[in-house]
Amino acid sequence: MRESDSRFFYFDTLKNVRVQEKCKGSKGKCQRIKVTVQGELLITIMSSLAQEESRSISENTTWGKRKQFAEGKTSVGYSAFLGYDKDFKINEEQAKIVRLIYKLFLGGRSFYAITKELEKRGIKSPSGKDKWYISTVRSILTNEKYRGDALIQKEYTADFLDKTRRKNTGEIPQYYVEEHHEAIIPPDLFDFVQTEIKARENGSKHSGVSIFANKIKCGCCGGWYGAKVWHSTDKYRRRIYRCNKKYAHKGKPCGTRHLTEEEIKRIFVKALNSLVEVKEKVIVELQSLIDDVCQTVELTEERDKVEQELGGLTERLETLIRENARVAQDQNAYLKQENEIRARYVEKQGNLEKLDEQIAERESKRNTLETIIQVICGINEEQAEFDEDLWSGLLDYIVVKKDGQIVVVFKGGIESGVGG
Repeated sequence: MRESDSRFFYFDTLKNVRVQEKCKGSKGKCQRIKVTVQGELLITIMSSLAQEESRSISENTTWGKRKQFAEGKTSVGYSAFLGYDKDFKINEEQAKIVRLIYKLFLGGRSFYAITKELEKRGIKSPSGKDKWYISTVRSILTNEKYRGDALIQKEYTADFLDKTRRKNTGEIPQYYVEEHHEAIIPPDLFDFVQTEIKARENGSKHSGVSIFANKIKCGCCGGWYGAKVWHSTDKYRRRIYRCNKKYAHKGKPCGTRHLTEEEIKRIFVKALNSLVEVKEKVIVELQSLIDDVCQTVELTEERDKVEQELGGLTERLETLIRENARVAQDQNAYLKQENEIRARYVEKQGNLEKLDEQIAERESKRNTLETIIQVICGINEEQAEFDEDLWSGLLDYIVVKKDGQIVVVFKGGIESGVGG
């Protein structure tokens, strides 16, 4: 080998053989070895062996971990998991923060508003920082581990050499273990939060600034009430709520009145106590509503039928393709059959997606109604004071009518009239 063609190889360990072009004046302390053709071959073999050894170790380790996952065994793999120590032991101090985040969300706060409230209170993030991020709050509100379950293998190692991690979208099996460990958030409450998150993401009017914002509807124009500040620069400053579109139409302002926060609280407490007085009747009505509109048996049967039809169409298409590959056929006739099968498949796939949406919608409504029943069952006496959790858990919205009458609409469609 000529000097101009020579290369130098730096040995760190058997698993790491690096090649570098000849570099004069290098300050590195690695041992330089001038390599012959035979030496290059030897190093290539050694590199291959080292890579194979690394792959084998990685596969054996991965196999062991996946065997544990299949048996429902997992642990907290990082220190920044708020609320739990290793082996899913509840850290009570951190658990208080988790419960606070859920309470703030159910109190009407948005993800952003929650981050600001946590920073205002001087609460450190899971990573020990002063700043909280929306993604962190969302992760805490949607992580099934807080309800006591564990979804295992959300991510996987895609490359055993550079340890690249990727989100698991079906490449490897996932395991969902129920009642895996002690829950910080009751499962019913966790499920209710998931329903609320979905409702907000699907376009429900929500500002997250106040628990009262966008919970009060104008009976005149249908617009939502928002907070306004009166006398903002003097001692008579106060916040009131009125229709956001009150003066949207010149010369014809909405005739509905404004409300103070104290008035809103009194209205809700009065309506809630009226509900509690007849709670046995209300529970029966809600249960009847569940039985009438939340059943999914027929939809599930129809879904299974469509799935079978999709399976049959897939088999027909595969048979058609194999037959065309085995025996020469009229390609025009072949393409016509293939397109017909594919068109029917797309149609059935669309039907399946619609059925899935209908089933999910009914199951979501069932969860909401069952949660409301549990909350009502837990109220055993007249409420003397406003309760933010009951407001968030039971109220759908309040309607202020032009004549001053007020209607409180609870989740599930139950209405309670309150005098103006």
